[in-house]
Amino acid sequence: MYVMVDIEADGPCPGLYSMVSFGAVIVEEGLNRTFYAQCRPISDNFIPEALKVSGHSREETLEFPTPEESMLAFANWLAENGISSPRFISDNNGFDWQFINYYFHLCLKKNPFGFSSTNLGSLYKGMVKDLRKNFKHLRRTKHSHHPVDDAKGNAEALLTMLRQIKTSGKKANDIV
Repeated sequence: MYVMVDIEADGPCPGLYSMVSFGAVIVEEGLNRTFYAQCRPISDNFIPEALKVSGHSREETLEFPTPEESMLAFANWLAENGISSPRFISDNNGFDWQFINYYFHLCLKKNPFGFSSTNLGSLYKGMVKDLRKNFKHLRRTKHSHHPVDDAKGNAEALLTMLRQIKTSGKKANDIV
C-alpha cells in the first residue's frame, strides 16, 4: 500500500535542521485516511525563511510534541490502518524521505517504510515519456504547505495517473 507523505522543515537537511510537521495519506479512492503530526526542534539551527513556509514561528515549534511522540504515533497509525509493509511516495522524495527516514531511525531505531522510496514526479515523467513534464496540474487540493493538503493533492495526482493508465488499455499493476 502506498502512503503519500509530505513534510515541512526549518532547513535543508535532518540533524542540522528540524522537521516541523508532516502529513500522510493512504493512496486509495476517497483519500479519507490521513495523518498529521508536528515535531519539536531537534536542533538550535533554523532558517527563518524555511520556517516561515510552514506557517509556524520558532516559539510555536518549541511547544510541539517531541519527535519521539510524533514518530511513534505515525508508526502506530500505519499499523492501525493495517499497513504492514507501507511504500513511501512523495512529490520530492529526496527531501521528504531524508527527514522521515532520519527521524524514524533517530526516534524508533527503525523505519516501517524500509530502505526505499518513490518519487511521484519521476513516475509521471516515465508515464508520459517526457523528462520535462510535470504532474502538478493533476492535483485538485490546493498546495498550501500544510503537509496533509500537499500529500492529498499529490495522492490525487497519483490516482489520476493510475486511472489514465487503466483507461489507455494498458495493464497497470494495482498499487493502491
